[in-house]
Amino acid sequence: MYYSVCVPAVFRGKKIEDVLPAVRRAGFDYYEFWGWQGVDVDACYAAQQREGLKLRTLCTKAEPLTNPQKRQEYVDGLKATAEICKKMGAKVIITQVGSEQEGMSREAQHVSIVEGLRACVPVLEEHDLVLMIEPLNTKINHPGYYMWSSEEAFQIVDEVGSKHVKVLYDIYHQHITGDLSVEKIVQNLDKIAHFHVAGFPGRHEPLIDSEIDYPTILRAIKESGYQGSVGLEYMPVNDAEEGLKILHEQLLKI
Repeated sequence: MYYSVCVPAVFRGKKIEDVLPAVRRAGFDYYEFWGWQGVDVDACYAAQQREGLKLRTLCTKAEPLTNPQKRQEYVDGLKATAEICKKMGAKVIITQVGSEQEGMSREAQHVSIVEGLRACVPVLEEHDLVLMIEPLNTKINHPGYYMWSSEEAFQIVDEVGSKHVKVLYDIYHQHITGDLSVEKIVQNLDKIAHFHVAGFPGRHEPLIDSEIDYPTILRAIKESGYQGSVGLEYMPVNDAEEGLKILHEQLLKI
Protein backbone atom coordinates (compact mmCIF):
# COMPACT_ATOMS: atom_id res chain seq x y z
CA MET A 1 0.00 0.00 0.00
CA TYR A 2 1.35 3.42 -0.91
CA TYR A 3 0.30 7.06 -0.66
CA SER A 4 -0.34 9.81 -3.18
CA VAL A 5 -0.50 13.54 -2.44
CA CYS A 6 -3.50 15.36 -3.90
CA VAL A 7 -1.70 18.56 -4.81
CA PRO A 8 -4.67 20.93 -5.42
CA ALA A 9 -6.07 20.08 -1.99
CA VAL A 10 -2.87 20.13 0.07
CA PHE A 11 -1.31 23.09 -1.76
CA ARG A 12 -4.37 25.19 -2.43
CA GLY A 13 -3.95 27.93 -4.99
CA LYS A 14 -0.43 26.87 -6.02
CA LYS A 15 0.65 25.73 -9.46
CA ILE A 16 1.15 21.99 -9.51
CA GLU A 17 4.58 22.17 -11.09
CA ASP A 18 5.75 24.62 -8.41
CA VAL A 19 4.98 22.36 -5.43
CA LEU A 20 6.13 18.97 -6.71
CA PRO A 21 9.57 19.54 -5.13
CA ALA A 22 7.81 19.88 -1.76
CA VAL A 23 6.00 16.57 -2.36
CA ARG A 24 9.36 14.92 -2.94
CA ARG A 25 10.99 16.60 0.07
CA ALA A 26 8.16 15.30 2.25
CA GLY A 27 9.07 11.76 1.23
CA PHE A 28 6.30 10.83 -1.21
CA ASP A 29 6.72 9.16 -4.59
CA TYR A 30 3.24 9.76 -6.05
CA TYR A 31 1.00 12.74 -6.59
CA GLU A 32 -2.40 13.40 -8.12
CA PHE A 33 -4.57 16.29 -9.19
CA TRP A 34 -8.15 16.97 -10.27
CA GLY A 35 -9.18 18.22 -13.71
CA TRP A 36 -6.41 18.72 -16.27
CA GLN A 37 -8.13 21.59 -18.06
CA GLY A 38 -6.23 24.77 -17.26
CA VAL A 39 -3.21 22.79 -16.03
CA ASP A 40 0.13 23.25 -17.78
CA VAL A 41 0.59 19.56 -18.51
CA ASP A 42 4.01 20.00 -20.08
CA ALA A 43 5.33 21.94 -17.07
CA CYS A 44 3.87 19.35 -14.68
CA TYR A 45 5.46 16.50 -16.57
CA ALA A 46 8.83 18.25 -16.64
CA ALA A 47 8.68 18.85 -12.86
CA GLN A 48 7.50 15.29 -12.32
CA GLN A 49 10.51 13.97 -14.22
CA ARG A 50 12.96 16.25 -12.40
CA GLU A 51 11.69 15.15 -8.99
CA GLY A 52 11.41 11.46 -9.83
CA LEU A 53 7.68 11.45 -9.06
CA LYS A 54 4.83 9.49 -10.62
CA LEU A 55 1.34 10.75 -11.38
CA ARG A 56 -1.13 8.34 -9.82
CA THR A 57 -4.45 9.75 -11.02
CA LEU A 58 -6.39 12.74 -12.34
CA CYS A 59 -9.99 13.56 -13.20
CA THR A 60 -11.59 13.21 -16.60
CA LYS A 61 -13.80 15.90 -18.11
CA ALA A 62 -16.98 16.50 -16.14
CA GLU A 63 -20.05 15.39 -18.08
CA PRO A 64 -22.95 13.73 -16.24
CA LEU A 65 -23.17 10.00 -16.76
CA THR A 66 -26.65 10.31 -15.25
CA ASN A 67 -27.75 12.03 -18.48
CA PRO A 68 -27.77 9.69 -21.50
CA GLN A 69 -27.90 12.68 -23.85
CA LYS A 70 -24.41 13.67 -22.65
CA ARG A 71 -22.91 10.21 -23.18
CA GLN A 72 -20.99 10.90 -26.38
CA GLU A 73 -19.56 14.10 -24.92
CA TYR A 74 -18.44 12.07 -21.91
CA VAL A 75 -16.76 9.42 -24.06
CA ASP A 76 -15.05 12.11 -26.14
CA GLY A 77 -13.77 13.73 -22.94
CA LEU A 78 -12.46 10.38 -21.75
CA LYS A 79 -10.55 9.92 -25.00
CA ALA A 80 -8.89 13.30 -24.49
CA THR A 81 -8.07 12.38 -20.89
CA ALA A 82 -6.58 9.08 -22.03
CA GLU A 83 -4.10 11.02 -24.16
CA ILE A 84 -3.10 13.10 -21.13
CA CYS A 85 -2.60 9.89 -19.15
CA LYS A 86 -0.42 8.48 -21.91
CA LYS A 87 1.79 11.56 -21.77
CA MET A 88 1.92 11.76 -17.97
CA GLY A 89 2.15 8.05 -17.17
CA ALA A 90 -1.07 7.78 -15.12
CA LYS A 91 -3.02 4.53 -15.28
CA VAL A 92 -6.18 5.35 -13.32
CA ILE A 93 -8.75 8.10 -13.89
CA ILE A 94 -11.24 9.63 -11.47
CA THR A 95 -14.78 10.36 -12.54
CA GLN A 96 -17.86 11.71 -10.86
CA VAL A 97 -21.14 10.31 -12.16
CA GLY A 98 -22.95 13.64 -12.23
CA SER A 99 -25.85 15.41 -10.56
CA GLU A 100 -29.33 14.02 -10.15
CA GLN A 101 -31.34 14.67 -13.30
CA GLU A 102 -34.65 16.41 -12.81
CA GLY A 103 -37.55 14.37 -14.13
CA MET A 104 -35.59 11.08 -14.24
CA SER A 105 -36.05 8.29 -11.73
CA ARG A 106 -33.05 7.04 -9.79
CA GLU A 107 -33.48 3.72 -11.56
CA ALA A 108 -33.21 5.38 -14.97
CA GLN A 109 -30.16 7.36 -13.89
CA HIS A 110 -28.54 4.21 -12.52
CA VAL A 111 -29.07 2.51 -15.87
CA SER A 112 -27.65 5.54 -17.68
CA ILE A 113 -24.49 5.40 -15.57
CA VAL A 114 -24.01 1.68 -16.25
CA GLU A 115 -24.59 2.05 -19.98
CA GLY A 116 -22.31 5.10 -20.14
CA LEU A 117 -19.50 3.25 -18.40
CA ARG A 118 -19.92 0.27 -20.72
CA ALA A 119 -19.53 2.67 -23.64
CA CYS A 120 -16.19 3.74 -22.12
CA VAL A 121 -14.75 0.25 -21.81
CA PRO A 122 -13.32 0.06 -25.38
CA VAL A 123 -11.41 3.32 -24.77
CA LEU A 124 -10.13 2.04 -21.43
CA GLU A 125 -9.11 -1.30 -22.93
CA GLU A 126 -7.26 0.40 -25.79
CA HIS A 127 -5.19 2.51 -23.38
CA ASP A 128 -5.04 -0.05 -20.52
CA LEU A 129 -6.63 2.36 -18.06
CA VAL A 130 -8.95 2.05 -15.08
CA LEU A 131 -11.84 4.49 -14.66
CA MET A 132 -12.92 5.00 -11.04
CA ILE A 133 -16.41 6.16 -10.10
CA GLU A 134 -16.57 8.14 -6.86
CA PRO A 135 -19.42 8.27 -4.34
CA LEU A 136 -19.57 11.68 -2.64
CA ASN A 137 -21.40 12.96 0.41
CA THR A 138 -24.48 15.04 -0.38
CA LYS A 139 -24.94 16.29 3.18
CA ILE A 140 -22.06 18.79 3.32
CA ASN A 141 -19.90 19.04 0.22
CA HIS A 142 -21.93 17.91 -2.81
CA PRO A 143 -25.67 18.51 -2.50
CA GLY A 144 -27.52 17.36 -5.61
CA TYR A 145 -24.92 14.76 -6.59
CA TYR A 146 -26.43 11.44 -7.64
CA MET A 147 -24.25 8.76 -6.04
CA TRP A 148 -23.56 8.94 -2.31
CA SER A 149 -23.52 5.23 -1.49
CA SER A 150 -20.51 2.94 -1.88
CA GLU A 151 -22.98 0.06 -2.01
CA GLU A 152 -24.47 1.44 -5.22
CA ALA A 153 -20.99 2.13 -6.61
CA PHE A 154 -19.99 -1.51 -6.07
CA GLN A 155 -23.26 -2.62 -7.66
CA ILE A 156 -22.58 -0.45 -10.72
CA VAL A 157 -19.07 -1.92 -11.08
CA ASP A 158 -20.55 -5.41 -10.97
CA GLU A 159 -23.14 -4.51 -13.59
CA VAL A 160 -20.57 -2.98 -15.94
CA GLY A 161 -18.53 -6.16 -15.58
CA SER A 162 -15.11 -4.88 -16.67
CA LYS A 163 -11.79 -4.88 -14.82
CA HIS A 164 -11.31 -1.40 -16.27
CA VAL A 165 -14.11 0.15 -14.19
CA LYS A 166 -13.71 0.34 -10.40
CA VAL A 167 -14.44 2.53 -7.38
CA LEU A 168 -12.59 5.38 -5.76
CA TYR A 169 -13.52 4.91 -2.10
CA ASP A 170 -13.33 8.22 -0.24
CA ILE A 171 -13.32 7.42 3.47
CA TYR A 172 -14.14 11.02 4.43
CA HIS A 173 -17.24 11.07 2.22
CA GLN A 174 -18.45 7.65 3.33
CA HIS A 175 -18.03 8.61 6.98
CA ILE A 176 -20.35 11.57 6.44
CA THR A 177 -22.97 9.52 4.59
CA GLY A 178 -22.92 6.88 7.33
CA ASP A 179 -21.89 4.26 4.80
CA LEU A 180 -18.36 3.72 6.12
CA SER A 181 -17.65 0.08 6.99
CA VAL A 182 -14.24 -1.55 7.22
CA GLU A 183 -15.91 -4.92 6.71
CA LYS A 184 -17.53 -3.78 3.45
CA ILE A 185 -14.26 -2.23 2.29
CA VAL A 186 -12.38 -5.48 2.83
CA GLN A 187 -15.13 -7.50 1.15
CA ASN A 188 -14.96 -5.28 -1.93
CA LEU A 189 -11.23 -4.60 -2.25
CA ASP A 190 -11.22 -6.18 -5.71
CA LYS A 191 -13.55 -3.38 -6.85
CA ILE A 192 -11.51 -0.53 -5.31
CA ALA A 193 -8.62 1.03 -7.23
CA HIS A 194 -7.88 4.01 -4.96
CA PHE A 195 -8.82 5.54 -1.61
CA HIS A 196 -9.07 9.15 -0.48
CA VAL A 197 -8.59 10.28 3.10
CA ALA A 198 -9.20 13.48 5.03
CA GLY A 199 -10.04 14.26 8.62
CA PHE A 200 -13.51 14.98 9.95
CA PRO A 201 -14.74 17.51 10.80
CA GLY A 202 -13.20 20.12 8.53
CA ARG A 203 -11.60 17.90 5.89
CA HIS A 204 -8.20 18.68 7.37
CA GLU A 205 -5.17 16.51 8.27
CA PRO A 206 -6.38 12.90 8.54
CA LEU A 207 -4.35 11.92 11.60
CA ILE A 208 -4.82 15.10 13.67
CA ASP A 209 -8.05 15.88 15.56
CA SER A 210 -10.18 13.59 13.38
CA GLU A 211 -13.05 11.49 14.66
CA ILE A 212 -12.34 8.97 11.88
CA ASP A 213 -10.07 6.22 13.23
CA TYR A 214 -7.67 6.19 10.30
CA PRO A 215 -4.92 4.08 11.91
CA THR A 216 -7.38 1.23 12.46
CA ILE A 217 -8.98 1.58 9.03
CA LEU A 218 -5.73 1.87 7.08
CA ARG A 219 -4.15 -0.98 9.04
CA ALA A 220 -7.12 -3.22 8.24
CA ILE A 221 -6.91 -2.35 4.54
CA LYS A 222 -3.17 -3.01 4.48
CA GLU A 223 -3.46 -6.29 6.36
CA SER A 224 -6.16 -7.44 3.95
CA GLY A 225 -3.54 -7.48 1.19
CA TYR A 226 -4.39 -4.24 -0.58
CA GLN A 227 -1.36 -3.14 -2.60
CA GLY A 228 -2.88 -0.10 -4.26
CA SER A 229 -2.86 3.61 -3.51
CA VAL A 230 -4.33 5.94 -0.91
CA GLY A 231 -4.72 9.58 -1.89
CA LEU A 232 -4.16 12.31 0.69
CA GLU A 233 -6.94 14.70 -0.29
CA TYR A 234 -7.15 17.11 2.64
CA MET A 235 -6.96 20.85 3.24
CA PRO A 236 -4.20 21.48 5.81
CA VAL A 237 -4.63 23.73 8.80
CA ASN A 238 -0.88 23.89 9.36
CA ASP A 239 2.02 24.51 6.95
CA ALA A 240 1.45 22.22 3.97
CA GLU A 241 4.98 20.90 3.47
CA GLU A 242 5.80 20.48 7.15
CA GLY A 243 2.46 18.80 7.68
CA LEU A 244 3.17 16.38 4.85
CA LYS A 245 6.51 15.47 6.39
CA ILE A 246 4.84 14.73 9.72
CA LEU A 247 2.09 12.76 8.00
CA HIS A 248 4.64 10.71 6.07
CA GLU A 249 6.31 9.72 9.34
CA GLN A 250 2.95 8.84 10.90
CA LEU A 251 1.87 6.72 7.94
CA LEU A 252 5.08 4.71 8.05
CA LYS A 253 4.02 3.49 11.50
CA ILE A 254 0.68 2.11 10.34
